[in-house]
Amino acid sequence: MLKKDKFILAIESSCDETSVAIVKNGNEILSHFIATQIKSHQRFGGVVPEVASRHHIEEITIGIKKALSDANFKISNLTAVAVTYGPGLVGSLLVGINAAKSFSCEYHLPLIGVNHMAGHIYAANYVKKLQFPLLALLVSGGHTELVYMPQRYKFKILGTTRDDAAGEVFDKVGRVLGLAYPAGKAIDELSKSGSDTFHFPRAMIKDDNYDFSFSGLKSAFINTVHNADQVGKKLNKNDLLASFQNSVVDVLTTKTEKAINEFSGIKQFVLAGGVAANSQLRASLSNLIKDYPNIDFIPAPLKLCGDNAAMIGAAAYDQFLQGNFSHLDLNAVPNLSFEHY
Repeated sequence: MLKKDKFILAIESSCDETSVAIVKNGNEILSHFIATQIKSHQRFGGVVPEVASRHHIEEITIGIKKALSDANFKISNLTAVAVTYGPGLVGSLLVGINAAKSFSCEYHLPLIGVNHMAGHIYAANYVKKLQFPLLALLVSGGHTELVYMPQRYKFKILGTTRDDAAGEVFDKVGRVLGLAYPAGKAIDELSKSGSDTFHFPRAMIKDDNYDFSFSGLKSAFINTVHNADQVGKKLNKNDLLASFQNSVVDVLTTKTEKAINEFSGIKQFVLAGGVAANSQLRASLSNLIKDYPNIDFIPAPLKLCGDNAAMIGAAAYDQFLQGNFSHLDLNAVPNLSFEHY
């Protein structure tokens, strides 16, 4: 163990995953605990905030002990403790924040508050060291954003969703067809056997901005299914889902290409967030970046696309290097955002 090495205990509890990790130098995972709540929320078709908070309370101490045990790591060797403080569900965030602050006080460790969305971008750091400037597409259940990073831990939003996020619409579409929550993986698989026969709308795809809108697509899908049900018409589920997914992927890819063409000098393009696990989206963006040989395409590892503490530890490392620490009055910021360009 070298003195220059930095070891961060990271905590993530922004939604329905309780996660704790020990991360070395922002790019090596020594241990990683994740307790999922999917089964608890499936019967409701989505995350219930109060249920999520209670599960976090049950798991957070277990997670910290397990992360330390799995890494066979002494607390005295830790450099700092990091925690997500937004965006997310306020009750869930507070569980992680209070655990991190208690740990920081008990063991006299610097505290680092991390933006959850920054964490998603930094998940790519486990694939390749991030180089700047870079462009990132964040696609998750709560966010759809194109983000420009001119330098380390500096974020500027180029465009965001004006209504529903892409991942949110995936789950809603899955619910309409009776797919289990979360529906993203099932939609991805079923779409492979379907064709784009419904030609759903691609909102704002030609607009002179980087913003997104998926509520119209959601409505078009629901209306198509309901209208067919009313007249007793049977629709091909795989074609429906392929048509839906093609619409989402086309919009995301087109907006990304627009940003790449307008921002010169981009060295890397990062795809991150829960929907970044979608195989068609990864393939579409990979094919796009092939036309730009000076840009590296870095999709977040599949196992780190969802919410996890390892990505928080990676983001916290860069904050540590910049001396960007938090005080013990750190609080949850449910609507925390990046700076708009």
